[in-house]
Amino acid sequence: MNMKTEKTITYFNEPGVKNTRDCAVIAVQRAEDLGLSTIIVASTSGYTAKTFFDEMKDTELRLVVVTHAVGASKPGFWEFDEKFAEELRTAGVQIVTGTHALSGLERAISRNPKLGGSSRTEVIAEAFRKTVAVGMKVAVECVLIAADQGAIPVSDEVIAVGGTAEGADTVIVVKPAHTSSFFDLQVREFVAMPRDR
Repeated sequence: MNMKTEKTITYFNEPGVKNTRDCAVIAVQRAEDLGLSTIIVASTSGYTAKTFFDEMKDTELRLVVVTHAVGASKPGFWEFDEKFAEELRTAGVQIVTGTHALSGLERAISRNPKLGGSSRTEVIAEAFRKTVAVGMKVAVECVLIAADQGAIPVSDEVIAVGGTAEGADTVIVVKPAHTSSFFDLQVREFVAMPRDR
């Protein structure tokens, strides 16, 4: 028998930070509906992490926060609020800080005026950004980073959340993979995303 599943997808009129609280509610609900245990959230400063942390307080769900690497904005600087990071860790939240899986070293080459040009990895990232949503690229990248750091197993589906510039506006269900096995990663559901990008 060929089974089918029906579910609701939320489409935001515009991308951006104003969708963050809605994304938190939607992500928690979908994780609980599917019996998933982990929500992975991209957070640069801590705002999105706080929003999701507050929404998840009374659940059994596990929060994994993926931040920019140290030096992403300027040498030696970590953008995440360090005091809040300590609060999250004390509460059992895992924070993963890693190099962007879909740019990292490649960006050093493409931004170099002597070398220039886009890399294959950056083409994949740009395809996600332009054809689906910036938040989709961010969410997928966070799953890769978390898997590579051992924060999540690659055997279990997770909810992954990303955004456009600030906040959250995209929620997906993902079967994780390590960066070295990128094409084993599967986006299994779109749960929320901006309609106009």
